[in-house]
Amino acid sequence: MPNSLTGGQVPPLTLDTVGLVDRSLGNAGTPSSAPVLEEGEMDPWALPQLKDTGQSWKELSVAGRVLRVVTGFLKACGLLGNLYLFICSLDILSSAFQLLSGKMTGDIFKDNVVLSNPVAGLVIGVLVTVLVQSSSTSSSIVVSMVASKLLTVQACVPIIMGVNVGTSITSTLVSMAQSGNRDEFRRAFGGSAVHGIFNWLTVLILLPLESATALLERLSALALGASSLRPGGQAPDILKVLTKPLTQLIVQLDTDRIASSATGNATNSSLIKRWCGTREVMTSGNSSDCGSTGSGPCPESNSSTVLEQLPCHHLFVGTALTDLAAGFILLAASLLLLCTCLLLIVKLLNSVLHGRVAQAVRKVINADFPFPFGWLSGYLAVLVGAGLTFVLQSSSVFTAAIVPLMGVGVISLERAYPLFLGSNIGTTTTALLAALASPADMLLSALQVALIHFFFNVAGILLWYVVPVLRLPIPLAKRFGDLTAKYRWVAVAYLLLSFLLLPLAAFGLSLAGSTVLAAVGGPLVGLGLLITLISVLQRHRPAWLPRRLRSWAWLPLWLRSLEPWDHLVSRCCPCRVCSPPRAAAKEAHCYENPEVLASQQL
Repeated sequence: MPNSLTGGQVPPLTLDTVGLVDRSLGNAGTPSSAPVLEEGEMDPWALPQLKDTGQSWKELSVAGRVLRVVTGFLKACGLLGNLYLFICSLDILSSAFQLLSGKMTGDIFKDNVVLSNPVAGLVIGVLVTVLVQSSSTSSSIVVSMVASKLLTVQACVPIIMGVNVGTSITSTLVSMAQSGNRDEFRRAFGGSAVHGIFNWLTVLILLPLESATALLERLSALALGASSLRPGGQAPDILKVLTKPLTQLIVQLDTDRIASSATGNATNSSLIKRWCGTREVMTSGNSSDCGSTGSGPCPESNSSTVLEQLPCHHLFVGTALTDLAAGFILLAASLLLLCTCLLLIVKLLNSVLHGRVAQAVRKVINADFPFPFGWLSGYLAVLVGAGLTFVLQSSSVFTAAIVPLMGVGVISLERAYPLFLGSNIGTTTTALLAALASPADMLLSALQVALIHFFFNVAGILLWYVVPVLRLPIPLAKRFGDLTAKYRWVAVAYLLLSFLLLPLAAFGLSLAGSTVLAAVGGPLVGLGLLITLISVLQRHRPAWLPRRLRSWAWLPLWLRSLEPWDHLVSRCCPCRVCSPPRAAAKEAHCYENPEVLASQQL
């Protein structure tokens, strides 16, 4: 295991929760963040050997070769078909969340007193993006409010940071589909966590810096003043062109009403779109029979043009259901379709990617340039991630497609990390082109918001990728992956705490005022930093600490270990999904045996 000790020492039975950051910092010094393993022990983060157990091509008969070609073609068609349905389910899931949240997502932005607090703006950006499952919708609301003079550029910077954090929830949800296999879940959840950890670490550095110096606001204003951008650009819409024929038959939403509620122009009508266009209809008044001769319309007739509204054609047009009821129906259907497609995609990937095919794909994706240009491989992956996200016009779809590939062992965590960073850049370049297509009165505001988003992600890459020692998201994600492989309920706890409970708590405190937020949040943040500092000193400089603080053994077990919490969750959970695997339980039972302990070398 990654945290095994050399010399044959028995690994501890309890997991020190406060040692998470400490061990990660200790591993961050190595370029590849590889854990120290005993001789003969397998690294759980190493890519598995995908062996081909079937017959080789030369050993097959003519009928066998034809059967293999047909089977491969059908598997490829099934993989593409499930991927298409998976992308459509993400679109429907976004519509479901928008219906469930209603115009509340726009109403959240109305209180300028709350938005004047940077922490409140950050959590509002996270919550709104989680609710609508679309960073583009959240950004469009911010642009509309800035253009309407309801929100200043200074107040929108923390919201943009929160929007960037909220987008990583999609890949975390996708990783849950691989929780049935311990090793696949470790790699998949670690891959989804590295994206969220990068976003949170960047926020922790840039949010105080922005509050003190307004760096991103000034930099975006400087770039906007020095550029000569012209309106009229249009963002590519390749993915929407492919998915609209199916998704528009299910539901169509009027997303402009969400932005209208933020600017104060909201109505009480439903978000479900009823009218999808207009056409001109000629109405005639007094007419004679001269038009029937075929010589054209009568000049004496009094005719007028009337615009007739054309109804939409989808399942929920003209329905008597409320937005809340329709949202729950779409949520259940989209989640069922999403999980089904993910399971089928993982099964097909495991079936297709084996033997020489898997080795070839893995070698191409994880290949490095020859020495001394190996460091350029990661930056090329950043460009690839940015380009693919720019083409797909959706960072959620790109990251959700990478996570299953990591689970089956095709893409390593070290290679997926720059791909995720490039995805962050790609979605901002799409926003820049979309801003160029904005109306003239909103052009400057849209461009400045898009530039703030772009510089935020570029600053994150400079902080957490350029210097190999500072690539802390990788070891932290590995620790989270190991943790969730042993305790699967930790993944659900991470999802709820990071994207729902903690943002809601911070938002509730911000409603009470900045003083209350600082009085409650300040001591908690200080306590967390103090625990992290003591944990680091315990590992590297224990002599600097008092004797009692050189270990956490004096704390109660439930404060320094997840074992009591795991027993509690296992009792509450009737199924065995939340319980640790049998192998781990058997291994722990062996270590509890005094005879086994006596036979081990200390």
